[in-house]
Amino acid sequence: MPQRVVLSYSGGLDTSAIVPWLRETLDCEVIAMAADVGQGADELEGIEEKAIASGASECHVVDLKREFVEDYVFPTLLAGCVYENRYLLGTSMARPIIAKAQVELARRVNADALCHGCTGKGNDQVRFESAFSALAPDLEVIAPWRTWEYKTRHDLLDYLAKRGIKTSATAEKIYSRDRNLWHISHEGGALENPANFPPDDAWMLTADPRVAPNEPENVTVDFDRGRPVSVNGEELAPEVIIERLNTIGGRHGVGRVDIIENRRVGMKSRGLYETPGGTILLEALRGLEELTLDRESMRLRQQIALIYADLVYDGRWFTPVRAALDACVDSLAGVLTGSCTVRLYKGTAAVVSRKSEFSLYAEEFASFDMSEAYNQSHAEGFIRLLSLPERIRALKFGPADAAVSSAGAEA
Repeated sequence: MPQRVVLSYSGGLDTSAIVPWLRETLDCEVIAMAADVGQGADELEGIEEKAIASGASECHVVDLKREFVEDYVFPTLLAGCVYENRYLLGTSMARPIIAKAQVELARRVNADALCHGCTGKGNDQVRFESAFSALAPDLEVIAPWRTWEYKTRHDLLDYLAKRGIKTSATAEKIYSRDRNLWHISHEGGALENPANFPPDDAWMLTADPRVAPNEPENVTVDFDRGRPVSVNGEELAPEVIIERLNTIGGRHGVGRVDIIENRRVGMKSRGLYETPGGTILLEALRGLEELTLDRESMRLRQQIALIYADLVYDGRWFTPVRAALDACVDSLAGVLTGSCTVRLYKGTAAVVSRKSEFSLYAEEFASFDMSEAYNQSHAEGFIRLLSLPERIRALKFGPADAAVSSAGAEA
């Protein structure tokens, strides 16, 4: 039986109930850890007192904002990761750093177990426990939602009420939300029926594009080796860049996603995601890539993006594969220094200007005008060599359509 447990604590309904449940069920000391990943002061206000009041012996609030952005958000952005073409991985990226901080605290206080409040249906249990396996395989992992008898919010509210433990949660809570610097997600309520339109009251970070400003706004982002360093000419700390772009993009309704995604555990789920700053950064970085990367490098980066996105989504951050992909991405990013201007207008974000000292775009080559830089007559030989396999096939077996039809009939 564990003697001292470090719980990843949010102060919400689940973890508020887990603290007394651990003490009653396992007769152990509970140390709460609240990770500040930019979810906002309102969610963290009074969280230490709340944890102690519910039975925790200590509560540590750990500021992870800068590390979260520099070591998790920016590498994922640089790799171009978008899960299933839509989701910018906001929740997925935050789980490994929270788990890492939880393990570090457990080592400092000599805990012998770790605990999380993830349900048995979701992705987060996979992410937390995969990180625990990589960082602290010797520590026991406790997942109450997979073992206790409680099934609903009503059950947990009754449990807390009987023990006189206060909570701001109610049975009428509509949405399950997760927020950090990068994004906010919304699940549950009317969203559980995929036929329902997303309710207007679900969105929090972004304006309805229908009532967003009628005039577009341009925002310029400067990059150094693929990492954003300034907004509209003002150098800012990494976390401030995201906050600034969230504000700018949010008022134009940029970054809304309504997706039905495939969870790692096998089921489909519907979620609303708001990532205004991230959408701007991804669009700007793509604009810079178009300007500076050759075709084969772009293809490689696109292939990496698919693999990397799955690793992040599946919680396999602390793996040799992710580290190897980072090395490749960093190598490609050597030329991603420059600036891009993105135009925001009623829910859209589109690159309108790109500049870089490493630009591969040469006007003297691209122009339709004849010049010494590019002799158009040379294209004939190039085309003949490129199409040589088709020419040989046609000479041996006849025109392509006939040859293909004949081959199909024989098969």
